[in-house]
Amino acid sequence: MDKLRAMQAFVRIVERGSLTAAAELLQTSLPSVVRTLAALEKQLDVRLLNRTTRRLALTDEGREYFERCKRLLAGVEEAEAALSARRAAPKGRLRITAPVLFGRLYVAPAATQFLARYPAMQIDLLLLDRVVDLLEEAVDVAVRIGRLRDSSLVAVPVGGTRRVYCASPDYLRRNGTPRSAQDLARHRSVRFSGLARGDDANTAISTNQIDVALDACLAAVGIGEFLCYQVRALLDAGKLKRVLAQPEPAPLPIHVIYPHARLLSPNVRAFVDWTVPRLRRRLPQM
Repeated sequence: MDKLRAMQAFVRIVERGSLTAAAELLQTSLPSVVRTLAALEKQLDVRLLNRTTRRLALTDEGREYFERCKRLLAGVEEAEAALSARRAAPKGRLRITAPVLFGRLYVAPAATQFLARYPAMQIDLLLLDRVVDLLEEAVDVAVRIGRLRDSSLVAVPVGGTRRVYCASPDYLRRNGTPRSAQDLARHRSVRFSGLARGDDANTAISTNQIDVALDACLAAVGIGEFLCYQVRALLDAGKLKRVLAQPEPAPLPIHVIYPHARLLSPNVRAFVDWTVPRLRRRLPQM
């Protein structure tokens, strides 16, 4: 007996409410469906359905088996759909979002390489330093930094990054280097609203643009709080210096997210499969 086909026949019998209707749906004969159900019950050594001339009724064992069969068959259908999607060359439009600087540094290069590989694709890349509601704003894929709240999203981890405090060497020469959080509170601050967790009386400048915040730090306006990838090149070049490096804060996770796992479109699947390994190679814990 083909167990998978037998389970499929059983599920269709229950869903259609009759052996005849299930036979029509499966495009087979009524006697074949009857034999399949009988063989399944014999192999399981349990009655799944109580049958009369008028109706079918699930037994307790049949009800439990029906739910398990549905989940198993759904998984098989999803696996087959995933393979079909991989065979289909992606074409059409994708709407993708990421934080501004992260998108410029990491997502945009992956997207342009993806377009070179799949010339029938089009990408709308939205670089925004705010959390985007994927469903409300019709976004297919997002890169998100930080803890995820929406458990309905499919999240694929690609790396992590840490919060760091930085200032220019000129600022530190003139104002000293803070040695504690209490020292830090007495210094002028540069506040990037896409990251900062609150305002304070010593804020010299507050901005929603990461480039403006970085320029203010470079101009010795104050001490700024950033994510490590945002200042990595400036730290390596000695244009900014890190302060209060200890203790190391816990890294913030970086995920590629999309709304639905089931019946995923070939376009989304192709972009996620393309982008995730490339981001993982470029994004160790920063």
